Amino acid sequence: MNRLFLLCLNLIVSSHATAAEANAPGDLPTGGEANWAIPRTEYGVPDFQGIWFFGSHTPLQRPRDLGTQATYSSQEVREQEQRIRQNQADQAAPLDPGRGAPEAGAEIRQEADDAFLGHYLEPLITPIMGEYRTSVITDPPDGRVPSIIDGFKDVYALRQELGLKATDGPEGQPLSGRCLIFGAAIPNLTPMMMNPNLQIVQNEGYIVVTTEMIHDARIVRLGKTFRNDGIERWMGDSIGHWDGDTLVVQTKNFRPEQSASRTWMGFRVSEEFEVVEYYSLTSEGTINYRFTVNNPEAYGSSISGERTLTRNPPQGRLYDFECHEGNYSLPAILRGARMKEVRAELGI
Repeated sequence: MNRLFLLCLNLIVSSHATAAEANAPGDLPTGGEANWAIPRTEYGVPDFQGIWFFGSHTPLQRPRDLGTQATYSSQEVREQEQRIRQNQADQAAPLDPGRGAPEAGAEIRQEADDAFLGHYLEPLITPIMGEYRTSVITDPPDGRVPSIIDGFKDVYALRQELGLKATDGPEGQPLSGRCLIFGAAIPNLTPMMMNPNLQIVQNEGYIVVTTEMIHDARIVRLGKTFRNDGIERWMGDSIGHWDGDTLVVQTKNFRPEQSASRTWMGFRVSEEFEVVEYYSLTSEGTINYRFTVNNPEAYGSSISGERTLTRNPPQGRLYDFECHEGNYSLPAILRGARMKEVRAELGI
């Protein structure tokens, strides 16, 4: 990503900051608007077309200490906002040029000296149907991804069993590092801290959902059945139908490499992994988005969640996310691994 891209992105997000302040705690929108009618396409179905924002500081999973507490009070939200804004201010403060080196062996993160993730993301906690939720996940009741079933192994665990390391070749590296796909099996399933924008385009037989990062386009075939060609696809094979004014999208046959080992990024994927999504327009500027994940091979129960997508302002647009631009880290990682192997063979 270059500086021009980041500048443009910040302009988009600034508009969301204004919207966030307008919806301060204590003045929550419920999604509906008086005298509002669902916009429809020439085919008579709800018109979802436009560019939508799905970023939020609401986590996929609820913090363990909250138990079954599903919502925050307005006071709790204010306190969280204050902490986050103070953290942002601390991160933006000038660095001490005389600061010491990081502790030996400590993890070096992207946020080490410049908090690249999250300090431009607004609103802080996006309301969902008039509530400030403690997690995106609504079921199980604890708001968390269930434990993995004993014995389940995704593609990455199977590779480890074979003695393969992540640095043996590009196939072992994260999909985002290879500029293939970012985040969950379906990107808008989980909160994202960077470029959380998507565009919806539709006609009579298809709906296309394009995510800004990493330029991923899902084609939803309306009124069709799943393909039986045995081919697994990035983001799966999606079919859709209308249930009244709600768009229902069913997706399966995902690539096994889309399995997420870090649960804040998504879910474990297997041959039985399926997702059902529900899109409902609740106002001119909001979509109520619900989903249910089923993977009986990995989890003992289904996982359901709910989010709010907000319409970008008219001047908002998607930007070309050239992930490969200056992407020297992948070859450097593999080159370093080969050098380490050579040094080990030479005993140096």
